[in-house]
Amino acid sequence: MTIVQQVITVGVVVLGTMLTRFLPFFIFPANKPTSAYIQYLGKVLPAAVIGMLVIYCFKDVRFLSGHHGLPEILGVSVVAGLHLWKRNMLLSIAAGTIFYMALVQFVF
Repeated sequence: MTIVQQVITVGVVVLGTMLTRFLPFFIFPANKPTSAYIQYLGKVLPAAVIGMLVIYCFKDVRFLSGHHGLPEILGVSVVAGLHLWKRNMLLSIAAGTIFYMALVQFVF
C-alpha cells in the first residue's frame, strides 16, 4: 500500500468507528422518549443473540461419535454454573472458555 492508500484506509476506519459511536445519539436523543419498538428490541435481542451463539457453538458437535460432545457440555456447564453462582458475565465466559480450551488441548 502506498502512503496515500494507508491514510485513506485509516481515515475510512476512523470515520466508520465515529459513525457507529455517535449515530445512536443522533437517532435517539436524550430529550425524546424511546419508541416502544426499540425498547422491545432492547429486551429481546440479548437473549436471542445468546441463543444464536449457543446454537452456533453446538452446530458441529457430534454427540453420537468421538467424545460425544463432552468437552462442550462441560464448558457450557462451567459457564452456566459460574453465572448462576457469581452473576458475573465476564468471569463466567472467561472461565468457561479457559476450561473448555484446557479440556480440548490437554484431556481430549
